[in-house]
Amino acid sequence: MKKNFLLCGFTGWCLEILFTAFDSFRRRELQLMGKTSLWMFPIYGMAAFFKPFCHLMKRLPALIRAFFYSCFIFLGEYVSGSILKKYQMCPWDYSSSPANIKGVIRLDYAPLWMIAGLIFEKLLTKSPAKQEKKSY
Repeated sequence: MKKNFLLCGFTGWCLEILFTAFDSFRRRELQLMGKTSLWMFPIYGMAAFFKPFCHLMKRLPALIRAFFYSCFIFLGEYVSGSILKKYQMCPWDYSSSPANIKGVIRLDYAPLWMIAGLIFEKLLTKSPAKQEKKSY
């Protein structure tokens, strides 16, 4: 579980940095500065808890799995964002988006969370590399 938590945390960080860098490109800020917060590492790391759920849903079509993953990600984002917001520590604020709920989730991000969920699924369900037996 610890390995998966670290894997999901680092993957989430990297995805967020890439996403925010692409957003800076959209704004014509050619420095392409991506950013994240230390708070995001454990939030993304919580995706490690998807692993048993991923195995249960493996026979479902990808679109159905992606829908469920986005729902779980929205739930995690809402809970963690609400807690962090209560203590004025939330690193994101979606209040200016028309599709926001209490400023902590954006419903228009559902397709992005669907993709992220499938990425985390792939990371969590890949089979470990078969180790070759060494003969001495």
